[in-house]
Amino acid sequence: MKLNTLVKTNSTKIRPGRGIGSGKGKTGGRGIKGQKSRSGVAIKAFEGGQTPLYRRLPKRGFKSLAVDNTAIINVSHLQKFHDNKRLDLNVPIDLKVLQEKKIINKKYLKLKILGDGDLKNKINLTAHYVSKQAQAKIEKVGGTLNVVKKYQSSIKNKKTVKTPEILKK
Repeated sequence: MKLNTLVKTNSTKIRPGRGIGSGKGKTGGRGIKGQKSRSGVAIKAFEGGQTPLYRRLPKRGFKSLAVDNTAIINVSHLQKFHDNKRLDLNVPIDLKVLQEKKIINKKYLKLKILGDGDLKNKINLTAHYVSKQAQAKIEKVGGTLNVVKKYQSSIKNKKTVKTPEILKK
């Protein structure tokens, strides 16, 4: 314990704008006149007429407004969770099972399996997306993989264009 680290408890809070004798009276420590002495001032990135830093720096890429609802998990993570007895690879594994075991957050709607690491046990997986490396590793061990396909409208696929009789000759 040092004297310079002690917290003062007997000092009173300074109340600005409560008379000249208080030490912070009249202008309340804001100086005199000008924009900053007034209330409701929000200057933030204003640099006195100079182009602000955020406008001088180059812009790269873009921030997508589309919500990313795809959970990504590696094959090595699945094996690690099996070794730690948090996950049983003998039962079919899908997004809901991983969410119930609190391996993946509940906000995700889709699951993607990546092929980083090694897999030692058979696994029965259902996912929305799978990388080629992950697919090869799962099949090498003797596991099964179900990829959920997007629903495709049958009306679009069955559109036929009628050709006029003149073009058929």
